[in-house]
Amino acid sequence: MFIDIAEIYVKAGDGGNGAVSFRREKYVRAGGPDGGDGGNGGNVILKADKHLRSLADFRYRRHYKAERGQDGSSQKCAGRKGEDLVIKVPCGTIVKDRETGLIIADLVEDGQTAIVAKGGIGGKGNAHFATPTRQAPNFAKNGTPGEERWIILELKLLADVGLIGYPNVGKSTLLAQVSSAKPKIANYHFTTLTPNLGVVSMGIGESFVMADIPGLIEGAHEGVGLGHDFLKHVERTRMLIHVVDVSGLEGRNPVEDFHVINRELREYNEELSRRPQIIAANKIDVADEKAVKEFIECMEKLGYRVFPISAATGSGVRELINYVYEMLKTLPEPEIFAPEAPEVVYRAKEEDDFTVEIENGVFVVDGPWIRNLLRGINFNDRESLQYFQRALRRKGVIQALEEKGIQEGDTVRIGDGMEFDYIP
Repeated sequence: MFIDIAEIYVKAGDGGNGAVSFRREKYVRAGGPDGGDGGNGGNVILKADKHLRSLADFRYRRHYKAERGQDGSSQKCAGRKGEDLVIKVPCGTIVKDRETGLIIADLVEDGQTAIVAKGGIGGKGNAHFATPTRQAPNFAKNGTPGEERWIILELKLLADVGLIGYPNVGKSTLLAQVSSAKPKIANYHFTTLTPNLGVVSMGIGESFVMADIPGLIEGAHEGVGLGHDFLKHVERTRMLIHVVDVSGLEGRNPVEDFHVINRELREYNEELSRRPQIIAANKIDVADEKAVKEFIECMEKLGYRVFPISAATGSGVRELINYVYEMLKTLPEPEIFAPEAPEVVYRAKEEDDFTVEIENGVFVVDGPWIRNLLRGINFNDRESLQYFQRALRRKGVIQALEEKGIQEGDTVRIGDGMEFDYIP
């Protein structure tokens, strides 16, 4: 099954907690703190794999979580780093943050990787907090949480040549004629509901990839008839073969059809209208010779190269493909998105962010770093409490409370419910 869009939740591993430990050896008097640091959490990494063709696997699993870092231990032993979680996706996958819509990465080449959620940082053990005046710190820092987010995976086919045109004009027949692809072919509209890829062999070591883009219709750039789903696959192609039914058997005007499809390309993406394009005038085996001649003359006046073909019988197809192959040798690769400022995409929430609100006379302070700080405080230890108070002042929490009008004796609630009376 061809699936070209998916949403998944990714959660990087949390950092391990620092350890509170003291040396306890037989011949070592007054052993000092020796708590080790926690390990960093594992990252969530997307990796492009040329062997994958769709995002179908993400229909059945949507939540991905990397390993947590191990906690530190005694004798200054650091915890092990959490294993990174590597998720394979097809080449041509664009990764977006669901909340912001920012593009995180464009995975084009086989083996290309992108970190979509960074692991948390391991906490420091109590050995780091020893000072000449605080020789036995009875507290450590906990690891920070790993990043988590919902991301959108959007697959855009990587093909050298795209076949475009109205439904039922013979695109699938042409692809089957020149490659080993086996698209569904029948005499009714919208036979092809998903893009098909085929490799066109031109000899040993010489080939190119052709994509049968499902039938476009008028209004496609506005999403009519799954227009957006189809049009996005045209963006990665280096050139376009516009297949036109010149037989007129369905009562449509081939010249008008040509202009409608090109208008849809232009409205969807102006650059697509400038993409190199040649015309395959199909179904000449059942078309009127005069009508074919008039169509060719009209298109050539507009500057297009036209190849009269019959995809069903193979007439004229070899000349078309040979021309395409020679033309591809002169065309550059399509421009691939590259984030101008990736640090903006990957930046986590500011560590020092916090809020101060007043609820029923209680001053409520909250923020991710404050919650993490609370988890590492031993409220039965005087030095640990002093460290906590200094951290609040250093981060600007005390100043923010004073600006809110706090007075001595007022109640302050921090995090999930830790309350104390304010004493300046």
